[in-house]
Amino acid sequence: MMERERLVLSPPDPLDLPLRAVELGCSGRWELLNIAGAPESTLPHNLLPCAPDLQQEAEQLFLSSPAWLPLHGLEHSARKWQRKMDPWSLLAVLGAPVPSDLQAQRHPTTGHILGYKEVLLENTDLSATTSLSLRRPPGPISQSLWGNPTQYPFWPGGMDEPTITDLSTREEAEEEIDFETALLTVPPGFKKGVDFAPKDYPAPTPGLLSLSRLLEPLDLGGGDEDEREAMGQPGGTRGDTVMASPCNAPLVRASSLEDLVLKEASTIASSLEPPKTLPQEQWAIPVDVTTPVGDFYRLIPQPAFQWPFEPDVFQKQAILHLERHNSVFVAAHTSAGKTVVAEYAIALAQKHMTRTIYTSPIKALSNQKFRDFRNTFGDVGLLTGDVQLHSEASCLIMTTEILRSMLYSGSDVIRDLEWVIFDEVHYINDAERGVVWEEVLIMLPEHVSVILLSATVPNALEFADWIGRLKRRQIYVISTVTRPVPLEHYLFTGNSPKTQDELFLLLDSQGTFHTKGYYAAVEAKKERMSKHAQTFGAKQPTHQGGPAQDRGVYLSLLASLRRRAQLPVVVFTFSRGRCDEQAAGLTSLDLTTSSEKSEIHLFLQRCLARLRGSDRQLPQVLHMSELLHRGLGVHHSGILPILKEIVEMLFSRGLVKVLFATETFAMGVNMPARTVVFDSMRKHDGSTFRDLLPGEYVQMAGRAGRRGLDPTGTVILLCKGRVPEMVDLHRMLTGKPSQLQSQFRLTYTMILNLLRVDALRVEDMMKRSFSEFPSRKDSKAHEQALAELTKKLEALEEPDLTGQLVDLSEYYIWGEELTEIRSLIQRRVIESVNGLKSLSSGRVVVVKNQDHHNALGVILQVSSNSTGRSFTTLVLCDKPLSEDPWDRGSASPGVPYPDDLVGFKLFLPEGPCDHTVAKLQPRDVAAITTKVLRVNGEKILEDFSKRQQLKFKLDAGEPIFLGRDYVMGSGRYGWGVSPGLRELLHKRSLRTYSFLRQDPPVAAVTTAVQELLRLSQAYPAGPPTLDPVNDLQLKDMSVVEGGLRARKLEELIREAQCVHSPRFPAQYLKLRERMQVLKEMERLRFLLSDQSLLLLPEYHQRVQVLQTLGYVDEAGTVKLAGRVACAMSSHELLLTELMFDNALSALRPEEIAALLSGLVCQSPGDTGEQLPSTLKQGVERVRAVAKRIGEVQAACGLNQTVEEFVGELNFGLVGVVYEWARGMPFSELAGLSGTPEGLVVRCIQRLAEMCRSLRGAARLVGEPVLGAKMETAATLLRRDIVFAASLYTQ
Repeated sequence: MMERERLVLSPPDPLDLPLRAVELGCSGRWELLNIAGAPESTLPHNLLPCAPDLQQEAEQLFLSSPAWLPLHGLEHSARKWQRKMDPWSLLAVLGAPVPSDLQAQRHPTTGHILGYKEVLLENTDLSATTSLSLRRPPGPISQSLWGNPTQYPFWPGGMDEPTITDLSTREEAEEEIDFETALLTVPPGFKKGVDFAPKDYPAPTPGLLSLSRLLEPLDLGGGDEDEREAMGQPGGTRGDTVMASPCNAPLVRASSLEDLVLKEASTIASSLEPPKTLPQEQWAIPVDVTTPVGDFYRLIPQPAFQWPFEPDVFQKQAILHLERHNSVFVAAHTSAGKTVVAEYAIALAQKHMTRTIYTSPIKALSNQKFRDFRNTFGDVGLLTGDVQLHSEASCLIMTTEILRSMLYSGSDVIRDLEWVIFDEVHYINDAERGVVWEEVLIMLPEHVSVILLSATVPNALEFADWIGRLKRRQIYVISTVTRPVPLEHYLFTGNSPKTQDELFLLLDSQGTFHTKGYYAAVEAKKERMSKHAQTFGAKQPTHQGGPAQDRGVYLSLLASLRRRAQLPVVVFTFSRGRCDEQAAGLTSLDLTTSSEKSEIHLFLQRCLARLRGSDRQLPQVLHMSELLHRGLGVHHSGILPILKEIVEMLFSRGLVKVLFATETFAMGVNMPARTVVFDSMRKHDGSTFRDLLPGEYVQMAGRAGRRGLDPTGTVILLCKGRVPEMVDLHRMLTGKPSQLQSQFRLTYTMILNLLRVDALRVEDMMKRSFSEFPSRKDSKAHEQALAELTKKLEALEEPDLTGQLVDLSEYYIWGEELTEIRSLIQRRVIESVNGLKSLSSGRVVVVKNQDHHNALGVILQVSSNSTGRSFTTLVLCDKPLSEDPWDRGSASPGVPYPDDLVGFKLFLPEGPCDHTVAKLQPRDVAAITTKVLRVNGEKILEDFSKRQQLKFKLDAGEPIFLGRDYVMGSGRYGWGVSPGLRELLHKRSLRTYSFLRQDPPVAAVTTAVQELLRLSQAYPAGPPTLDPVNDLQLKDMSVVEGGLRARKLEELIREAQCVHSPRFPAQYLKLRERMQVLKEMERLRFLLSDQSLLLLPEYHQRVQVLQTLGYVDEAGTVKLAGRVACAMSSHELLLTELMFDNALSALRPEEIAALLSGLVCQSPGDTGEQLPSTLKQGVERVRAVAKRIGEVQAACGLNQTVEEFVGELNFGLVGVVYEWARGMPFSELAGLSGTPEGLVVRCIQRLAEMCRSLRGAARLVGEPVLGAKMETAATLLRRDIVFAASLYTQ
């Protein structure tokens, strides 16, 4: 190995070494690098470099030192950057939809691919923002569940959807011209044509008219009489005759040859074919549930779901129709087993690999159903305002409001939907939320079937008929009134251990009302009250229902029920405060055993373990735990949600023996008890105290009786004070339940969601609502009647309006208008106080109705009913030719002359004068005269009643008159004939003759008749009448203007020339008949048009509000503010205005949440003086915005005052929500407000939902700062006991 020599060099000068010292950052460390050109440091010694502020640089260059700018030629001073040309970037565009696809062609037997064929694809340009079709492509996966407010909904079922194929076919048909077939006779677009062949041409084919024959009646060859005489054709008669055909009829004036040809063709067709009557449509099909379904398992050998019990008949009938994919409406009593139908639909959807949506009216019921269905089917999801579990499941449980939002937002879940189950559908009667059910039913697509579950309602067929017409599919109504467990209803009058057995049967299980039991209860109550009076004095107050008496009543009642093994019991009390008081008063009552106490304790510990330590020590939690250990429970809206769920679960296990609940418990899941007790039969409905309705009583009483455990259910009504009236009890126990009534109303959300879709109209939504159903269900009958009237109008002869009759039409119109104005004035008179005072006994009036035409009468008696006031009046009339009082003919006015129209041409008897007594309605009084007669009304009425009685003797074999009928006598005398007997005799076609009692009228009647006859003869044009303005002091503008217009019309009628023509009567009758037909046609057209909609005026007013606020433009296009409002769940106008006014952007998240609580708080209260100034100013600003919106609504004519609109805001929990958002524990919030804890929790939960909707709206409008604040606010609210997970979802 070669050795290397070590060279010894002299040390170089340090300055000559190739080294660089580099400072490493700002740490003070150095490093030597043998690199040429290395930097002196890696970072500057001072602060990090930064770009200069653009605003300061611009100000320095252009404002501070503009000297560098040249004085001339500023265009040359601009700096330019040349853009690099890239032509290929123009080609980087999104690809167009593929117009075609390759389809494999297979061998029909072997299935081998033989080749491929290119097929065109349809609807390739559809999207969720342009189309309502189900064929549009799905949206993004992130929006598949909830949809998007910018997406279109799917096309509602029952409406005719115009498809692109139809539109293209229609366009092709319009553009296509057939050059080969009948182009010379049938123009393009015409169905029929005209034959231009010569006159001697053979008869044209059917549907074609000969032009020469068509023009023959016109006589276009001249018309001069001398020429006709020269031709030897006097009178214009042509030598050749035309064959009998439709063309021989007189030529009718027409606007075009097309109309004439079509009319002639339709005449031919109508003459050949008899008119067809439209078949009666039946959309609601009642199902017989009394006949057993013997072949059920033969029809369904492999059912989708099986139960451990045998289904009832009505359940089997419903299952059969579900298998046929029919929609059903099941109406049955509580606990009858309606859920079986829903379970089978869910199982059927899982079998078909489709989806089901189960909707409920309240969130608590959704949670309960989620637990039950999840245990049964497993694949079940839950969607509520604050919870989203297993949204991909085949069965989704949600509230109806969420389903409405999904429908409007075009959720892709609707595509796979097969069934929508509406539970507790009678909740549609709710005034505030009932409209949601109607909106959902209208907006559901055609492929979705509905299952309606309801308590028994009397108009189930009517409601099902509406849905059937709405969706154009039959609805099968399955209704049963049979209870699985019959009920017995009792009255309890005891209040002490001595009287604890005072239980009296009122209604047995067979439905028999026992009056004996009622009177026994009354006697028992009287006896106790008399003993009380003897002990304490007669003037001492009777039992008024204080806390002490309530305690005695319940201790005695519960002791009696416990002894007879009739526990558990639900006590319905219609007040949250009374529920708490009654439960707290039973301190000495303990109904549980030691083992039950242990089970309750373990269950409470397990459920409350999820709460934080301070929340477990809440007063309500401790108090409820103590009650539950003794077997007592309380259930109402003021209880914390987790405690309510604990109570429900313990009650379903039988560990809660006595439950004090409000009416909302009856809306829950099936939790029956052995006994139901009503604390009272009166409740406060928000405005006044009233008795329970039969439907409300049946709903709550249905909780009595456990199927399979109790032979009968017991319902007890407490009589703490006096026993209720028998009539009230009978009506409540045996009356019909409340009917399903429409609560449809217009909301801004509905209007905006429909206006943003061009193909949907708000008018169609209103037209299809349940409120419009009574007037819209006869639409086809109206269309048929309109067609018949059109034919009748064409057949009527035109009146002659020439010569003196030139103003006949105006004369008729003036007369009708004058009659209408007088009727309006008379209605105003009758409605006024002075008008009613003038219509007293003895007043002479002019009567005009179906039986009398301008006849004088005198009022004998005025009814005391203020709502339906009537006037018993003695009226002049002709003596009838027949003595039968039912043979009096009705008055039919003839041709009216000016004297008849201008004045009241009074009726004068043509022969002997007679009189009658009639009960007149206010509309029958045509005028109130100034004359008053002295009459004895009671005497006249008594005499007339006696003389109207028929007197007859029934001898054996002798025919005797009864009204209009003969009857063979049986030897009895009788007076008077009932309408039912007359109808029966009339049906048997018995021959008749008659005689009335021939007693003469008394002097009072004769005097009154003679006085009326004298007035009629003295004033042929009518006696002087009371002037509405001068005499009755009516200052209404319509009355004053109507009086002026009436005088003008009277002058015009007097100056009419047509009445002087001898042809006036005949031509007037022709015109009147024609005008009456036109009027009826106009009425039918109105009923068929949108103008007849009840809510149409309000719709125009609300659209005007939206236009004024800038949500909609003049063309009806929804603007940005309107799209933001569509994303709001409630208070859409107020929230949108607050957002666009930047009223929320400057506030902190907790302050925003506190202010928005005023929009969701349900308990009114004062804001308090301890609020920060920022919140006080915010509250005033929110009220100012609400006031501005209310003023706009009032200016547009809406029937809501500004005070009412602003009064909907309740800021009583602003301070509570503010402190909660700042992190205060829930245990410390109780001292800030007296609101029950349950209402506070509900307010915060709804507030979190509103914050999320505002977050989405802020992102839509492009305000990320506000969106982040709303996200933060929702996060601050969602904590601890307020958002504790439901026990049903665990």
